[in-house]
Amino acid sequence: MRLFISESSRVRSSPIICLVTSLFVILCGCKEHRGTLAKRDACSLISKEEVASVQASPVNDIKSSERSDDVFRISQCFYATAESSKSVNLALVQSDPKQGSTRSPKDFWKEKFDPYENEEPKTHSGGEKEQGSLPKKIESLGDDAYWVANRFGGILYVLKGDVFISVGIGGTDAEETKLKKSKVLAQKALQHL
Repeated sequence: MRLFISESSRVRSSPIICLVTSLFVILCGCKEHRGTLAKRDACSLISKEEVASVQASPVNDIKSSERSDDVFRISQCFYATAESSKSVNLALVQSDPKQGSTRSPKDFWKEKFDPYENEEPKTHSGGEKEQGSLPKKIESLGDDAYWVANRFGGILYVLKGDVFISVGIGGTDAEETKLKKSKVLAQKALQHL
């Protein structure tokens, strides 16, 4: 009789053990999966063939780098072209899951670009306007986008969700052409976010 009772309890506890084991495996798998999704590499967003096509110069080398500034994880990809002046730099800024910061890339974006929402910079408490080139709002690209001109042409910044990218293009093209090429590359990168 005792043998019958212990076999019966073993049979009843077997589904419970299977359920607990399955739950453990599923939960551990989900935790790992979330960590993988959070970490993205800028070089995976645009292929060297896409860069070569836009810049009309073959890509000889791709250099990837990554750093954290205690709040954000910045992944950069440098596409070195045969004609060195046509090289491209792509950066991806996202929250660093290893840091416990509540500040997100979207918060940073609002601080930096909201003052230029209508292309008029907010003034400081002293009444003077910020110096330098004003960011130019770019419509119909990501959730929000701005072109910031500089002496080398400019950099296109694009927000999508809670990450943003920047695209910097070299070359002797006019600023408008660089902006158009940057938009093409940004659209390709956004497809992978």
